[in-house]
Amino acid sequence: MTERLYYQDPDLWTFDATVVERRKVDGHPAVVLDVTAFYPAGGGQPHDTGTLNGVAVIDVQVADDGEMVHVLDGTLDGETVRGKVDWVRRFDHMQQHTGQHILSQAFAATCGAETVGFHLGEDLSTIDLDRAPLTPEQVAQAERLANEVVIGDGPVNARFVDEAELSAMPLRKMPAVDGPVRIVQVGEFDWSPCGGTHVGQAGQVGPIKVTRVERRKKQSRIYFLCGWRALSDYDQKQSVVRDLTAHLTTSEDELLPSVQRLEAEIKRLRKGLNEAQMRLLEQELVGWIAQAEAVGGLRVVRLLFEDRDPVLLREAARRLTEEAGVVVLLATAVPQLQLVFARSDDVKVDVGGLMRTACAAVGGRGGGRPQFAQGGAPDGALAARAIEAAMEQLRAQWPGGKGV
Repeated sequence: MTERLYYQDPDLWTFDATVVERRKVDGHPAVVLDVTAFYPAGGGQPHDTGTLNGVAVIDVQVADDGEMVHVLDGTLDGETVRGKVDWVRRFDHMQQHTGQHILSQAFAATCGAETVGFHLGEDLSTIDLDRAPLTPEQVAQAERLANEVVIGDGPVNARFVDEAELSAMPLRKMPAVDGPVRIVQVGEFDWSPCGGTHVGQAGQVGPIKVTRVERRKKQSRIYFLCGWRALSDYDQKQSVVRDLTAHLTTSEDELLPSVQRLEAEIKRLRKGLNEAQMRLLEQELVGWIAQAEAVGGLRVVRLLFEDRDPVLLREAARRLTEEAGVVVLLATAVPQLQLVFARSDDVKVDVGGLMRTACAAVGGRGGGRPQFAQGGAPDGALAARAIEAAMEQLRAQWPGGKGV
């Protein structure tokens, strides 16, 4: 079996090895080595990447026979290799994984929430806790305790222990395997069975920051960042704050009140605009109904707008169909084609069917009830074609409508 060098030294990122077997994995060449520093995917932690004699290692797996298989992006020549692990990726994973151990124990210690799942992602990592909901105060308390452990900079040790020694340890969770178990110990704060790679000192984790909490039925999902990820996130958010304060000509302390004042002003202006639009709409409705097209005794109001709020179109359709014998076919082209069809209660036309016909004619989607329907398509230039398709079906189906 391949000797796993990362158990002995997680900081090791270059090594020499001998190829003991060659395989194929999903069409890619792959090799088994006598020793390796590459970590395979497992325990919520992704696999390492890097090179073997300059050939990219794109995956590292533990095969069904227990062997460590290095999947390559090209053919590997020779029987001896120099391996190089992508250290930036490895150290990032070490920061996140050790940070997860610390944060999981912090939640257990502060509010009794135990970890039932962990995933180390490319951008964010998550912990699933067996408790919901969690208050903002509970999250803040756990986060603070976790960072106190980081600042304390205790040693992080990993070693295999037997069953007798295991029973004397205050484990956060019991191991799921028999025989010797690898325990990762963070100072005197946390003891957990784990096969992953970890930093040597808690301080190397860097800042730990919870970015979001989601309730998932009886569980809570914690999104978090550690180390360089947390610092990069802080840099990005600080840049946003600087841009906003400069744009709004205010200080950081006044940023939220400034935004709240702007929101209130926007609401006031929007209310005034809506009232003005409704007054204008009332005047427009008179002209629209007067110019309606006669189709077999129906009055058909069909209008195409370059840029009209769909909310206003829906309101127009509602008001126009308060009169008897009216069918309304409305469209707006910007930012994309949106259609609103409606008919009066006394008209036995299925405008939902008309909508499906109109949308099919322009590669869009839509439908609705016989009395009211909505739809649309990406290309606003096809508005006229959509309305004409609906008109053709209406003429064909409505008694007396043909040829009108």
